[in-house]
Amino acid sequence: MSQEIPDNTVPPTSPSAGLPEGWLAVESLDIEAQGIAHRPDGKVVFIEGALPFEKVSVSVNRRKNNWEAATATVIHRESSQRVRPGCPHFGLHAGACGGCKMQHLHESGQVAIKQRVLEDNLWHLGKVKAETLLRPIQGPAWGYRYRARLSVRYVHKKGEVLIGFHERKSRYVADMKVCHVLPPHVSDLLLPLRELIFSMDARETCPQIELACGDEVTALVLRHLEPLSEDDQSRLRAFAQQHGVQWWLQPKGPDTVRLLDEQGPVLSYRLPEFGVHMPFKPTDFTQVNPHINRVLVARALRLLDAQRDERVIDWFCGLGNFTLPIATQAGEVLGIEGSEALVARSRDNLCHNQAGRLQPLAPTSFVARNLFEMTPELLVADGVADRWLVDPPREGAFALAKALADLHQDPSRRAGWTPPRRIVYVSCNPATLARDAGLLVHQAGYRCTAAGVVNMFPHTAHVESIAVFDLAG
Repeated sequence: MSQEIPDNTVPPTSPSAGLPEGWLAVESLDIEAQGIAHRPDGKVVFIEGALPFEKVSVSVNRRKNNWEAATATVIHRESSQRVRPGCPHFGLHAGACGGCKMQHLHESGQVAIKQRVLEDNLWHLGKVKAETLLRPIQGPAWGYRYRARLSVRYVHKKGEVLIGFHERKSRYVADMKVCHVLPPHVSDLLLPLRELIFSMDARETCPQIELACGDEVTALVLRHLEPLSEDDQSRLRAFAQQHGVQWWLQPKGPDTVRLLDEQGPVLSYRLPEFGVHMPFKPTDFTQVNPHINRVLVARALRLLDAQRDERVIDWFCGLGNFTLPIATQAGEVLGIEGSEALVARSRDNLCHNQAGRLQPLAPTSFVARNLFEMTPELLVADGVADRWLVDPPREGAFALAKALADLHQDPSRRAGWTPPRRIVYVSCNPATLARDAGLLVHQAGYRCTAAGVVNMFPHTAHVESIAVFDLAG
């Protein structure tokens, strides 16, 4: 809404004022990798394909009263942070892959944007400012994606099968021949997989292939809407033998996933710093980027700083990715997770890792519970813990933070229970982290002593982060 400016003041000037007609000066970048500019009259323009400090001409795609959405058509002055995209399928052209958003921006610029998004969310949504900014956690920018869900489509008009991510802003599957964020050996499988599915009787009823790479095994989960013929199963076996992969079949929901053939190595990954070996199923949640996961676990445990005489709770513990490393350092550990299947897997992994250790893991137990329905009473019933690690899904840990805040504001409900002295919060959504941080700082008696980004997904708009909260006083 426009604001009337008194005669004795000078109206603010847009950086685009004074440029040749139709040019815009890009001022910043949003998390969707759109450049942000203002027209001379102050109207905001979001520009696909533009980077900060560039001068561009645009084609407007959508107009609203106080903003426009546009696409850069000419870059008159290029940013020093602009780089050549590493993938031929990235861009603004028709049919471009929508899996990545930032390949045209230097990796250091991507991390800086994500750090700013984290800080802005903490302040604007939670009114929280971290006392210390942690150094970003970074790793390989290419070949890092060990987990992926690839769409499969048989296209009658083309007479071929497409396998890959969706096109930019489209339901169609991109015509991908390579993908440089996938491990090279998986990228090399895209064309052979297209030929395989095309050769199958069930080529029209296999909508998805889910990828899960372990340290030694590459698992492919084939979603199929009808039973596979013996010939199709033979084709899968021949492909597995030729390319060194392991096929899993999924006829219905995730619970129906099973190995095509039972023999073969176990899908797993290691955390060498802690002597931990983690078997998992390809549909279990594991981190997409194993290189970053190793560094993230190590940093989280350094920040947690658990001692041999302390009890630690690992909330949203999954299959024990943080729990078992914590058990190498703490005195007692409790892992709590919403999925019964993951709790069973974490118990199996505990037994697997306890066997043959020179120094046994600390006493560790796992509980299945809906953590989105936490109450102060449940929190007290879980007992006193000196430290917490919290690693929720995108929805965050609001109920947990709210229960902690309620106990802080009403000490009569504690019954001898005391809050953790330190909380390390690993987040995959800066908005829900900021919301929960606001509760912890303003209502539960904590200080946000540190926060920083984790570049788990290079070239994408996904922001992973880690924050530390210490009990005030």
